[in-house]
Amino acid sequence: MSVFEAAKITRTPMLTLAAVGLNWGGLAGLMPDIKSTVGASDAVLGMTLLASAVGSMIALWFAPRFGVRVGTLALPLSGLGIVVAILLPVLAVSPVTLALALFFTGATVALADMTANVRIAGLEARAGLHLQSVNHAVFSLSFGLTAFAVAFARQAGFDHTQVLPVISLAALVLVLFGWDRAALPPIDDPDDAAKGSAPPWGVVLIAGLILFAGFVGENSTEAWSALHIERTIGAPAGAGSFGPATLGLVMFAGRLGGQLVASRFGEARLILVSAVLGSIGAVIVALAPTKAVVLAGVAVVALGMAVIVPATNSIIGRAVSDAARPLAISRAWMAGLLGFFIGPAMMGGLAELWSLRVSFGAVALIVALIVPAVLALGRRAG
Repeated sequence: MSVFEAAKITRTPMLTLAAVGLNWGGLAGLMPDIKSTVGASDAVLGMTLLASAVGSMIALWFAPRFGVRVGTLALPLSGLGIVVAILLPVLAVSPVTLALALFFTGATVALADMTANVRIAGLEARAGLHLQSVNHAVFSLSFGLTAFAVAFARQAGFDHTQVLPVISLAALVLVLFGWDRAALPPIDDPDDAAKGSAPPWGVVLIAGLILFAGFVGENSTEAWSALHIERTIGAPAGAGSFGPATLGLVMFAGRLGGQLVASRFGEARLILVSAVLGSIGAVIVALAPTKAVVLAGVAVVALGMAVIVPATNSIIGRAVSDAARPLAISRAWMAGLLGFFIGPAMMGGLAELWSLRVSFGAVALIVALIVPAVLALGRRAG
């Protein structure tokens, strides 16, 4: 199946993930400005980012119930929530108010992310095709282009209070363009009932570990590469935003490639190779003497992290029944999104004690844990 055909099948969740990318790309590129405005140290900023984790965990716990309660409105409503969430950091004037803003942002965006991924997994089960990578590629493209635009906006003198409202408006356009309340057709899979109504928790737990390590690598680089370039390397203000921009754009290309490669070689092999690349990239970033080398390392991290999340989603979705899929994906993502937020917080603490170079070295070790985990997952998921 071509990328365009896969995009056509998953248009609605794809545009929701694009709105998610707008949010995180904007925050990553604007983090130096936000940090300065609220007067947070590295450690305090890292702790503040944990508020997003708390909000996300709460949202993911209730996500399956939310889907049942509102039915076909789940995706449109959660998309509209992103539009509001993007604006919340504008209100932050201290670490405490930033934490409150990020709590609600994390909850709202995680709910939309989860709802979109469950929808994609359901479409995969019905089509018998790998559709996750192209959707996550669009997320990465949205993230990268947003961070890239933010870099130029910051260099032109605009700050987060001026940039975030523009990003919110762009998210509104995406959500309205992708508005769709159509229900999924009944699944035609004779093996579906045999899989049972309860998820295989061994598969879910191992997949959660893989997602955890993958999100540590991805979001730690998103959140701290800009500061690493501007502070550790000494690049001028605004130049650091090219770090998350590089991550997003290279991940976009990697995920497009993953859409084609996964069907041929299988998701497990793809994750295995990607984990090795991700670890190597984090080491390059940690040891880099110049901005160019940092960006090269970020590009290698991006290639490594590109397919881990979508490929793991596909493995989970294939291992469970249609009825168990929302619960299985939401619980695996609860573990995974801990890495999404704990990773940057860990980076802040290590940077406060030692340096961001040490922080990126720790990321390399965590990403390497994916290798034994994916081998175990392959045995359990078949």
